[in-house]
Amino acid sequence: MNAVKNALRRYADFQGRSRPSDYWIFTLFVLAGAVLLAIVEAGLGIGSGSHETLSSPGNISVYATHTAGWLVGLFMLAMLVPWLAVAVRRLHDTDRSGWWLLILFVPLIGQIILFVFLVMGGTRGPNRFGLDPVEEAN
Repeated sequence: MNAVKNALRRYADFQGRSRPSDYWIFTLFVLAGAVLLAIVEAGLGIGSGSHETLSSPGNISVYATHTAGWLVGLFMLAMLVPWLAVAVRRLHDTDRSGWWLLILFVPLIGQIILFVFLVMGGTRGPNRFGLDPVEEAN
């Protein structure tokens, strides 16, 4: 929970470094929040959705879809800057510039490359972006 508090406290701080666990815990928090809000929206009937019933002799299938509404949209918009900031600090931990986030705009290969960068361990000791966050925590 400290990772989420720290990310929200430093919501617009694009300087320094963040540990891998800080990034991944915050990303999991954002995804879980979006899913929970989508469930709430579906229960309240907010957003758009459809219910389909398919039937064939001896077989009936029912399924539903839900498209996120304004609650999920507001939540994701509110979490955009904190996510960008923690992602930039995570890239700094691997001794890369935050501009590497722009590789997301390259279809498929860009997402794979960025994922690899975010999963990689950080550089040990100080680098050009600051002190090692693992050493600072100890």
